[in-house]
Amino acid sequence: MCVVGVGLSDGPRTPEMTGLMLEAQAFRRALDDAGLAKSDVEGLASAGYGGLHEVMLAEYLGLTPEWLDSTSCGGSSFEFHAQHAYRAIAAGDVDTVAIVYGNNELSTAGRSLGTGRSGGGGIALPHPMAYELPTGLTLVGAYAMAAQRHMHEYGTTPEQLASISVQTREHAARNPHAMYRDPITVDDVLGSKLVADPLHKLDCCVVSDGGCCIILTTEDRARALRARPVFVRGAAGAMTHHSIQGMPDLTRTAAAVTGPKVFAEAGITAADVDTFQMYDSFTYTVLVCLEDLGFAPKGEGGPFVASGALRLGGALPTNTDGGGLSATHPGMRGLFLLCEAIRQLRGEAGDSQVSGAEIAVAHGSGGWLSSMATVVLGTEPVR
Repeated sequence: MCVVGVGLSDGPRTPEMTGLMLEAQAFRRALDDAGLAKSDVEGLASAGYGGLHEVMLAEYLGLTPEWLDSTSCGGSSFEFHAQHAYRAIAAGDVDTVAIVYGNNELSTAGRSLGTGRSGGGGIALPHPMAYELPTGLTLVGAYAMAAQRHMHEYGTTPEQLASISVQTREHAARNPHAMYRDPITVDDVLGSKLVADPLHKLDCCVVSDGGCCIILTTEDRARALRARPVFVRGAAGAMTHHSIQGMPDLTRTAAAVTGPKVFAEAGITAADVDTFQMYDSFTYTVLVCLEDLGFAPKGEGGPFVASGALRLGGALPTNTDGGGLSATHPGMRGLFLLCEAIRQLRGEAGDSQVSGAEIAVAHGSGGWLSSMATVVLGTEPVR
């Protein structure tokens, strides 16, 4: 199964556009990239903040799909969508699937660190979060608590976490569409506002507008299209908890399950990966998932990132578009990871191109380090 189309909307600031408009723009650009007509799309996957989002989106796009996926588990939703589409196409249930996401979160309302979503007011608090959130525990606070535990157990330092932001900003500086492009230093990160110890403002993802789309189809159909195909070599997902108090181990995520599973399916090891696109909601998210996926031994993620491994030319160029920490994060970012991985494998990443990239991994994280999904992509299929 192949990815044959990639589309990115305008951004990161689009006050004149709604989320649906951003999705439609990205969808149109992905169709044009693939050389497909709208009528060729038989399946649609999307995740939004309202009920029946994918149904509303299908109507807006003028589609009547025979296959729908509305899996919504936070930022990893779109890696789950890719997994489901991969299996469905392989099984012959559907021929061509579009995965679409867009949101104008920045233009609508900006960030809320409390109990509500931006622009949406308060949300119902499910048990046991009804007991967590009123105490003042925020989204950032939950990640900060996990980061503190990692620091306690393994000696990880704020400076090591900050180095992730610094290297990601270096990638953003080469992306003309990134939200923030000015260089930063470790001292800049540590000197930015402390949001929840040890996470500073520059340890946290941006809030932006934006949309993206990928189109997947069979190898047979891909051969007749103009775009260079990128092959899905494997996909896996897992979860461990919902609220942070239910996390079995604050220093280990479900990526420890998805990594070995998907690497075995793809016929690779962590050492074979040329570029890594990771959901960088916070610097700690990157560090713990690098370890859990096997790119660094448990507890050694801090020295690994501080070595400059995430830079272009480093051991594992990561978030080469500038990531959620500097480039774009319109509510959920999981689909942007797949888009950048595909662009790298097609040799279309411009000044941030990883030379000779043949294997890319996109890894989504959702909720409070709750749901994890990993997709391995390659320039060649598994044989």
